[in-house]
Amino acid sequence: MLKRLFAGFFAMAMALPAMSQSEPEPVAPDSGETIRVVGQRPGPGLWKVSKGDHVLWVFGTYSPLPVKMEWRSHEVEAILAQSQEFLSPPMATPDIGLLRMATILPFAFGINDLPEKQTLSDVLAPDVYQRWLTLRDKYLYKKDGLERMRPLLLASRLHSAALEKAGLENSRSVRETINKLVKQHGLKVTSSEIKIPVDSPVKLVREFKKSSLEDISCFTKTMDQLENDIDAMRTRANAWAKGHVDVIRKLDFADRDTACTAAILSSSVLKNQPGFKDIDKRMQDLWIANVERSLAQNKSTFAVLSLKHILAPDGYLSALRAKGYSVEDPE
Repeated sequence: MLKRLFAGFFAMAMALPAMSQSEPEPVAPDSGETIRVVGQRPGPGLWKVSKGDHVLWVFGTYSPLPVKMEWRSHEVEAILAQSQEFLSPPMATPDIGLLRMATILPFAFGINDLPEKQTLSDVLAPDVYQRWLTLRDKYLYKKDGLERMRPLLLASRLHSAALEKAGLENSRSVRETINKLVKQHGLKVTSSEIKIPVDSPVKLVREFKKSSLEDISCFTKTMDQLENDIDAMRTRANAWAKGHVDVIRKLDFADRDTACTAAILSSSVLKNQPGFKDIDKRMQDLWIANVERSLAQNKSTFAVLSLKHILAPDGYLSALRAKGYSVEDPE
């Protein structure tokens, strides 16, 4: 219960995909047309990073994907079978034990609500509020309690419901399959996880409940995406499933995630927390350090990264190119 209660807040605070780990929104009865990808799909090919005859193979993940898609890549299976080490994706998590987390419970209720008994109509411009009502009625079946919810958290719920209605999901099945293969072949697993110390979780929660967030941009960009980008999201999902990376390259990644992450990391609450400083850079630096060590030690290493980190001009693979490593795109 405690983990579920705080997963949304702390995950968003550290820019994690876990932001949408809350219970799924039931789809309204008139769920509309969805997409299905039938049969096994390979996903994209592997990026090859090399130094001499030592190779790092990088598999690019993407979300959302078509619901109930069955993923299988014979190339991934073969490379994992001959590799010595697996580099898990970079991440950041709060360093809070269960006992300390238990002390937060009496102070946690209402953490999802706007401060000072405000409602959405108080904080949203009239035109934005009307757009919200239209999307609410289109995508959300349960409407109780939504008017008091912080726009940041409401954006996550609205986004998840819209994906489900479009036949898409934030699937973890690909990662789960890879993890099983890693365990099956006995690879050494190396984490690129930043543990963020939280000196006073109770104080952090109290301050968060009282503070406002600059999250209107997150909310409006989420609505922009749902109003204008659903077809592009379907195209990207199908392109990933079929391994068509060139199609994905031609489609801009929506800046919704950037706006929603900034809403948390720029908040007055986290600005006073040293552990939250430069999270993205620290995760990238740790991952790069693990890559350089593994390339020096192993003939073959396998890693998983999000496509966003792979394809970005200033992304992880660009950083490796700048260090002089050979980086080859999938054929």
